[in-house]
Amino acid sequence: MKRSTSMTLTALALLTLSACGPQQTANKTAAEPATSAPAYTLKEGAGKRLGIYQPVDLTADLSRLNADQKQMIKLLIDASKIMDELFWQQAFPGDKEQLLDALDDPEVHKFAQINYGPWDRLDNNTPFLTGFGPKPAGANFYPTDMSKAEFEQAEFAGKIDLYTLVRRNDAGELYAIPYNEAYRDELGQAARLLREAAELAASESFAEYLKLRADAFQSNSYQASDFAWMDMTENQIDIVMGPIETYEDQLYGYRAGFESYVLIKDLAWSARLEKYAAYLPELQRGLPVAAEYKAEIPGSDAQLNAYDVVYYAGHSNAGSKTIAINLPNDEQVQLQKGTRRLQLKNAMRAKFDQILLPIADELIVPEQRAHITFDAFFANTMFHEVAHGLGIKNTIDGSATVREALKEHASALEEGKADILGLYMVTQLLEKGVITDGQLEDYYTTFLAGIFRSVRFGASSAHGKANMIRFNYFADAGAFTRNENGQYAVDMDAMRAAMTSLSDKILTLQGDGDYEGVGELFAQQGNVGATLQADLDRLSAASIPVDITFNQGKAVLNL
Repeated sequence: MKRSTSMTLTALALLTLSACGPQQTANKTAAEPATSAPAYTLKEGAGKRLGIYQPVDLTADLSRLNADQKQMIKLLIDASKIMDELFWQQAFPGDKEQLLDALDDPEVHKFAQINYGPWDRLDNNTPFLTGFGPKPAGANFYPTDMSKAEFEQAEFAGKIDLYTLVRRNDAGELYAIPYNEAYRDELGQAARLLREAAELAASESFAEYLKLRADAFQSNSYQASDFAWMDMTENQIDIVMGPIETYEDQLYGYRAGFESYVLIKDLAWSARLEKYAAYLPELQRGLPVAAEYKAEIPGSDAQLNAYDVVYYAGHSNAGSKTIAINLPNDEQVQLQKGTRRLQLKNAMRAKFDQILLPIADELIVPEQRAHITFDAFFANTMFHEVAHGLGIKNTIDGSATVREALKEHASALEEGKADILGLYMVTQLLEKGVITDGQLEDYYTTFLAGIFRSVRFGASSAHGKANMIRFNYFADAGAFTRNENGQYAVDMDAMRAAMTSLSDKILTLQGDGDYEGVGELFAQQGNVGATLQADLDRLSAASIPVDITFNQGKAVLNL
């Protein structure tokens, strides 16, 4: 099968048309209709990628919910489906239905749905279908023919706004159109569903949040609803819904993608986690970095809770599945209120059982495998999210937020910070006796196995980039050894030293807003070496899935 490195004329026409978006006219030649539906086939070698996701039924115990709560979940799933359609529009500069209709093979069709387009998200966004070239770095947030130089030279309102699309007017000039205008009908429908769900909410604070989030869909102003979300404590049903993360915008990291999670709080597990939030100010003061890089004081109202997730949509459902959340992203809300950390326990358990344990059996020395535990995996994942609240949100010279200063590098470096500071927090709290489950070897060994799991996500993922950097940094520091059988063992002292020095490095890069320095770090440490690649290939040969995908929805939940 011939490999294609450039788009066919039909596919290019589709991308050009879609990139025009609202209130934009396309070039007439590009707008000519295709004489027949395009025929897309798998690229050579792509067939082996179709089985990298393990299907899992996304279920939870709904027996403790009353009729109103079950009806509310149904409405929130309906609203989530709208978020899913909006993310398709943001992620794929083409016609979704035409793409999917052209795929007769059910496995290929499913793979395109998982990836929200023809690019393999866990293989550095490599196209897996003929007729497509590289994925535009800006997805469909920007015109696909726009260069960075053109964008940086242009001046227009909303240029770096989280909640706008960049388009061209009739004169070819760049302008921004707010999401509430670009997606007026869809967001209006979602707002109606949230307001209907609010009428069923027993919790007044949750009802208020739903109404404010509905208002945000139509006003394009989300901060008030973010503050309201932080004030909720007693609601058993929860949602994370809207334009939230900026990972899909790999051109600048400025634009937020639509997504949704529908959640049910696990009250027993949440009660176990409450005590940790009180230690954030102390942990911030103890960060292994110069004082000016930890001068910000994290909000004291941070919440730690465990949930069963019953529906994923949009960005959260694309490629690798999120198993823990730290929100809101708004820097002002974080400084005033802190954040909420949501551990998605049922999804986390599925990844541990289906992926992490088999990886450990393949790549961790036998004498350390007993240290791979679900409690350690849960804690490492949880403190990753908690650690997003530590460090610094604004550069130390006050010129910009870290996100603005580091541009497209910001998300990956932030994920790297959260990983390494999460391990720092576990170390500190275990030694203080605040964490009483397990021993330090459990957390460090499970952490190493977790790197192998996440590094398989590829360089296109912010989490994948972060893991590559950490793996190579740890390797250079001797934090682990590899024997002749290709099995790894943790060196406890060396890992602790590497954790400390990498924490200092990342926090300093963020505080300095050092865009060039972060780029150098990614260039030097962000690659998969030959030995690691051979070990990752062993995992594939052993048919260990890279990630999970969900059978989900009302029918799966018996609603």
